Parts: sequence; structure tokens; C-alpha cells
Amino acid sequence: MSIVRSVIEFPRRVRIADVVVIAALGGLIYWLTVISRQWGGQTQGTVEIHTEFRYLPLYTIFSLTRGLVAYLISLVFTLVYGYIMAHSRKAERVMLPMLDVLQSIPVLSFLPGFSIALIAIFPHSNIGLELVAVLAIFTGQVWNMTYAFYRSLKVIPNDMRDAAESFYLSKKEIFLKLELPASTIPLVWNSMMSFAGGWFFITICEAFTLGDRDFRLPGVGSYMSEAIIKGNVGAMVAGVVAMGVMIVSLDRVLWRPLVIWSRKFRMEDSVEEGPEERSLVLDILQGSKLVEWIAERLRAKEESPSQRNERRELDAVKASASKLISIVNVRQPLLRKVMTWIVGGAFAVLLIYGVFGAVMSFATTLTSGEWADIAIGTAATLGRIILTVALAAAWTIPLGAMIGMNHSLSRKLQPVIQFMASFPAPMVFPLILIMLARFHISIEIGAILMMMLGTQWYMLFNVIAGASSIPNDLGELSDTFSLPRMLRWKKVILPAIFPSIITGMITASGGAWNTSIVAENYVVPGKARMTATGIGALISFASEKENIPMLIASTLALCLVVVGINKFLWRRLFDIAQERYTLNK
Repeated sequence: MSIVRSVIEFPRRVRIADVVVIAALGGLIYWLTVISRQWGGQTQGTVEIHTEFRYLPLYTIFSLTRGLVAYLISLVFTLVYGYIMAHSRKAERVMLPMLDVLQSIPVLSFLPGFSIALIAIFPHSNIGLELVAVLAIFTGQVWNMTYAFYRSLKVIPNDMRDAAESFYLSKKEIFLKLELPASTIPLVWNSMMSFAGGWFFITICEAFTLGDRDFRLPGVGSYMSEAIIKGNVGAMVAGVVAMGVMIVSLDRVLWRPLVIWSRKFRMEDSVEEGPEERSLVLDILQGSKLVEWIAERLRAKEESPSQRNERRELDAVKASASKLISIVNVRQPLLRKVMTWIVGGAFAVLLIYGVFGAVMSFATTLTSGEWADIAIGTAATLGRIILTVALAAAWTIPLGAMIGMNHSLSRKLQPVIQFMASFPAPMVFPLILIMLARFHISIEIGAILMMMLGTQWYMLFNVIAGASSIPNDLGELSDTFSLPRMLRWKKVILPAIFPSIITGMITASGGAWNTSIVAENYVVPGKARMTATGIGALISFASEKENIPMLIASTLALCLVVVGINKFLWRRLFDIAQERYTLNK
């Protein structure tokens, strides 16, 4: 009878918004059907990438699907990994350095292992190669999102957490009612940046070589790669247009509605007066009777107030009982500490043994000249990254603060910024190389410009997110005291966005290490290879030649430098931002 009643209660009055929603659902079903055929298709020895225009819409859908799947995986990883880091000091000591290392390891260091393992697991279907592409895009998305979510949880005001505890909220309720809303604005803006960062390596993950094996997947990246190899200018232009249409469409359909929706989670007492921002997608969803009916069915399954109060009282009793048990049973903490030390010690011994064995094998395999190349390349890339982050900070901090605090300016510039950040920088690298050759600028210096194209957006989006979260109360207080512009920046704006600046610098520097593999070693089809001295070029060469010892040794050297910089520089700045420049009371 409940099923019949639900059908009878289904909204009989259908609006235009309902027609649009139903049509969108039908299109989504057809989309999933096409994608399932591609993923489940049989693996072919040689995949032909067509450069005719009629194939481009289908290729664009394939690339967009890989990006969306990678983003969903990144979002789940972000919520789980960031939550554990923010709530467990012991886990934070291990997981935070791991995050520092993982975000800095270039994609080409992951790609050989991913490819060999997944292709061996799925030898007769495209699932293995598709997962390789998805995971490669995932590595370009997830780290920035995880840092942003983790930092958002760490800077939640203490009085808000005390209020949640005084109401005996469960961990699930605290997450849904406090932590997730407090991190929504940074998470939305950094999701935009992370999704854009995933496109940076689209040409690599859809068309790559391992030794004498050539792996290709139909998509915009492989289309552009094939067009560049053939010198087909028309196909290149078509690929750029297709990428632009996809970026703009995704911004209109997904990111702009999310940005407008996220503004309601600002922590403030006053409401800023101004023109209301609107989105066609939000208007359709809010005007659809079908969506309203589904939302009502979901709300009907929620707990009633009496049930919620009873459960909270029971949770409070359980919490008191657990505290009493922990006081009485004094042996349990000691036993837990002993087990922790035993497990941790065993893990440390295995890790040290593995690293020592790897280093000893490299010592016998690699020559002293190759070790010298690794040291010089690491130092050269580190110098470029320092200049890259400094140059990016010089323009992203003032512009990002202005955009974040001005809704009207944000509404106008967000689509432009999103398009520029999402567009794969390697597609414009040939133009940059032509410009460098015309002005006789060495690739050693030009690599800095190419690295900036792939990393500056991390800082800009983090600063925008931080400025968007500044309560209007602070601005009104500044107006009340008539603070001069410079004093307002010094006393209000910069302290308020300082945690976001540090987060942006951390993710930008990690992205710069990743970007170096393309910026320091770019192959111009039909012409000489443009190579700069750096660890990125060494990793790129080692991956192409399947020189596994050189690849692992270069990656290990990069990881050691990244861990050292993060421990002695970024971690200290992050602690200062958390202790001195938050809204905690």
C-alpha cells in the first residue's frame, strides 16, 4: 500500500522545470550507456584516434567522464583522509607528511606502476586503461582538496565546537551540522581548482608510451596529441574550442550553482545587502515539483525530534559510561600504548629496511654521474619553484582578496578564471616556446613561466575561498573606524586570509614539482626536444626509457626535499596561521 500511496502522492502538475529535469535524467542514462560500452569494450592492440570533427563531441564526453569519476573518488578520499587527520594527532603525524610527499610526486612516477598493474588485472577490456587515466587525473585533483578540507576543520572556532558538545551532538551530527558546512566554501572553490588541475595532464594520461608500447584512449587529450603530431592546425583549433565549450558548460551547470549555494555557509551575524545572484540550474531545481517531491520523501525518513532527543540522551549516557570505564580500567591505555609501539616499530623497521635495500640497489646500479645529475636537477627545480611561488603570490593575493570580498566582481570574473585555470596549459606550451625562441630566452628560464601556468591557480582559488569566508562584521568594523586602505589590508584582510595563503602556497609548490616534468622536458613534434636542467626532466626521461632505478631514485630524492621543506617551513607557517590568524576565541 505504501508504494501505491507514493504513486498517488506523486505531483500531478508538471512544470517546465520538471520537463527539463526529466530530459536531463534521460540524457544522463544515455551518457552512462555510451560510457559503459567504451569501458567494457575489448582491448585493441592499436587504437586509432580520428582527427575528423565529427568524433570530437564523443571524445569530449569521454574525457569529461574520466574527470568526473576522478573527482568523485577525490571527494570521497578528501572527506575520509582530511577528517582522520584533523581529529587524530597520532594519525596526523603520519598522514600529513604522506600527503606532502604524494602531492609532489609527478604523475609519471605513478603511471608505470598503475599501467602495469591495472592492465594485468583487466587484460581483455578497456577498464584497466580507463582506470589508469582516471587515477592519473585523480593525482592531479585530490591533494589540493584534501589540504583545503583539513585546514577548514582545524580552524573551526572553539566556541562552536563547545556549543556542539553542550548539545550532546554525535560525531555524525557534528560532521553534518558543523564541520561540513564550515568547510563548504573552501571545498567548493578548491574543487574547482582541483578539477582544473586534473586537465593539466589530460594529454599524458590519454596517450602515453612505456618503452616500445603505445597506450591510447579516445578523448580530447589524445585528439590534441594526434593533431599536434600530424600538424593538423584545424584539428588543433577544434580541440581548443571543444575544451573551451566543455569548461564553460561545466562552469554554468555545476560550479556556478555550487558557488552561489555555498555562500549561505558564511559564518557571520550580519547579511550583506546587494543584488541576489542567480543560476539557471538552481532556478530549475528549485522550481521542479519532481525534485521537491524527492526531497520530501527523503526528509520523511529523517528522525523525529523526540527520537533525536532520546538518542542524544542515550549517547550522553554512553559517553559518561565510557569515561568511567577508562578511569577504572587503568591497564587498557598501557596495553594500547604497548601495542601501538610494537606495530609502529615493526612498520618502521620494514620501511627502513625497504628504503635501505632500495638505496643499496641504486648505489650499485646508478653511476656517480647519475647521482650528481639527480642532485643538480633537484636543486635547479627547487630554485624554479621558489621563483614560481613568489611570482604567483605577487598577483594572486591582491586579486584573489578583491574577488573574494566583492560578490559582483566574483560573479563577473569567476567564469573567466575558471576557464583559464581549467584549460590545459600544455596545449599552449608550443606558443610559449615560439615566443621564447623569438626573444632568445633560454628554456631554463622559460620553464618558470610554464610552471606558473600550471600552479598559480592553486594560490588564486585558495585566496578567493579565504576572502569569501571573511565575515561582513569585520568589514563593517573597518568602515566604522574608517581604517585607511593600507591599514585595512595589514590589520584585517591579510590576517584573515593568511591561513588560505599558506594552504595555497603549499599546494602550489606541490603542483609545481608535478608540473616540472612537462615544463622541463617538452617535445615539439618534428623538431628538437626542449629540455631544461631539473629533476622533472630526469623523471620524464626515466619514464620514457623505462629506467626504473633512475625513476625511483629521482622520485625518492624529490620526496626527501619536499618532506624537509614542508617540515621546516610550511608546517611552521601553517601552525602560526592556525594559532594566531583564525576566528578562535
